[in-house]
Amino acid sequence: MSQTKYIFVTGGVTSSLGKGIIAASLAKLLQARGYKTTIQKLDPYINVDPGTLNPYEHGECYVTDDGAETDLDLGHYERFLNVKTSQANNVTTGRIYQSVIEKERRGEFLGKTVQVVPHITNEIKERIQILGNSGEYDIVITEIGGTVGDIESLPYIEAVRQLLWELGDNNGIVIHLTLVPFLSAAGELKTKPTQHSVKTLMESGIKADILVCRTEHEISDDIKNKLALFCNVKKEAVIQSIDASTIYDVPILMQEEGLDTVALQKLALPDNSKTNLDNWKQFLQKHKNPKSEVTIGLIGKYVELQDSYKSILESFIHAGAANEVKVNINSIHSEHISANDLNKKMKGLDGILVAPGFGERGIEGKILAVRYARENNIPFLGICLGMQMAVIEYARNVLGYVDANSTEMDEDTPDPVINLMEEQKTVTNKGGTMRLGAWSCELKDNTLAKEVYNNASEISERHRHRFEFNNEYKEKLEAKGLVASGINTQTNLVEIVEIPTHPWFVGVQYHPEYKSTVANPHPLFVGFVKAVLQQKLQQSSASLA
Repeated sequence: MSQTKYIFVTGGVTSSLGKGIIAASLAKLLQARGYKTTIQKLDPYINVDPGTLNPYEHGECYVTDDGAETDLDLGHYERFLNVKTSQANNVTTGRIYQSVIEKERRGEFLGKTVQVVPHITNEIKERIQILGNSGEYDIVITEIGGTVGDIESLPYIEAVRQLLWELGDNNGIVIHLTLVPFLSAAGELKTKPTQHSVKTLMESGIKADILVCRTEHEISDDIKNKLALFCNVKKEAVIQSIDASTIYDVPILMQEEGLDTVALQKLALPDNSKTNLDNWKQFLQKHKNPKSEVTIGLIGKYVELQDSYKSILESFIHAGAANEVKVNINSIHSEHISANDLNKKMKGLDGILVAPGFGERGIEGKILAVRYARENNIPFLGICLGMQMAVIEYARNVLGYVDANSTEMDEDTPDPVINLMEEQKTVTNKGGTMRLGAWSCELKDNTLAKEVYNNASEISERHRHRFEFNNEYKEKLEAKGLVASGINTQTNLVEIVEIPTHPWFVGVQYHPEYKSTVANPHPLFVGFVKAVLQQKLQQSSASLA
């Protein structure tokens, strides 16, 4: 195929309608028809990347192989498509302005007055086309964050208007996602918010080609006709997106509504190939019909907001389906765990995961949870800070270093079992100073880690952290039974720790959740859920005996 085609996804009426899920679902359908597809996200905030954003502000920060700290929607893209994303898949207003200002300082604009149009819009258009110009993709889907009419989104909308004009007919289309609310007092669905949203888009010079309408109730033919007439789209281009029991249903629902068919028609692309979603449907079948269930405690400090641990929760869905088990997550705030109520809080948990995080708030609760899992033989997985807490707990309670800590929490600790890397000690700027992106890790023979990874000798996993396992304590910890089973050979840093005498106890310095997809559930999560299930079944059969 010669020219890359572009699909732009905009949103109106309200945020959080699920533009990312619609974009990922359409991409999945196009991919299933044989088109090489990728997705990018344009974020209108002025932060250069979400790396310094509090998870309460923006949900989880997702990390790509090339070390880009990005929007959590990129996680959906990877989980749905099973294709890796990169820095090019996420653009922020902060990055756009930073780039334009740097060019201006270098004198690249030859003394011109630098303005939003054309300089900012040109930069946006350039970023949108990086993936398309790579020659790797037939179709690039671009999701524009925020809602139409927001002051922050205007430069993006203008850039899209220009680009659609430059690309010419049938090379770019706009999908507009809106809300069709149900007014219970009147007992009917209302189309007016959608009409206003489309009107706002048209005032910016863009006509919606396809309307995707989020709704809690079925949209009748009459309403579809009304929306088509007043919003100037064909009736078959009015797509219903009804609330689904799981986000993984959305590609199937969009296929039933014909979203991919309409998109291909409008891009003048052949749609004669059959959509192959067999594996996807198999996954859904297992996900919806589990043979047993387990309860896993997620110990973290941002548990009030589901999106803070989005990739972890999705990884459990993938691993649950792989094991044909329903994984119930009991989110427990680590700040609310104390020695007095530890047993009460941990009661009924079949497995314990201590989540990643930064800073000292709530870490003593995490350490208590690790100890409970270790002493009660409960399957345990510690991720990033969770792994560091496992090391601290072991140093304190098994080695007897009662004041062992991480220098992140206590700079004056006599036993800094977790410490800053030498090259990090002089860094004061918080943005992008961490070990980020994909790093390789060598697995030791005859370890649980090696078994979990199907006897691979080397793996590659994504990182996002500043502090590391302190190798000065490695021998002492190993002598007492905490084995370092995965090492990064380049830096000699410890990546995985485990306790061979425990039923299943693993701490990893990296973030396995970033690499779990529907097609490839992450082996660590699959192994963890399997161990949790086995232990639960053994215990129930023992109690029956």
